[in-house]
Amino acid sequence: MNTKSKLAVIAALAALSISITPANAHHAFSAEFDADKPLELTGTVTKLELVNPHSWVYVDVKNADGTVTNWGAEFGAPFSLKEKGLTKASLPVGSTVIIKGFRSKNPKPFAYAVSAILPDGREVQTGGAADAPGVKKEPAKAS
Repeated sequence: MNTKSKLAVIAALAALSISITPANAHHAFSAEFDADKPLELTGTVTKLELVNPHSWVYVDVKNADGTVTNWGAEFGAPFSLKEKGLTKASLPVGSTVIIKGFRSKNPKPFAYAVSAILPDGREVQTGGAADAPGVKKEPAKAS
């Protein structure tokens, strides 16, 4: 392959790589959660995972029959939570939290958390999905 051909191939590959946009793997609220099934959970924190793209809190919730179910509730991204004052120190293992949100579409004990009432009494918006019911929309910032 001559130099001109090599340059043409490199230019074509560069143009192709610029034109390809990454696939957006973020799911919509409605893909996994049911807006017609609101819930409120009060439980004891067993684990808090502040990971991208969605953080998760796991809580033991006592059922009416005395048994305990470990629920997982999806939160927003860690940076967003930190901006709102929610850190690992806010929800230590063993603390009590109240989660307001919506049940998952599958029968497992999973939920989307719109907000959480922390042990110190603060209510923090935990969800970030724009299409979730009850999520406060942030006003556009002036530039």
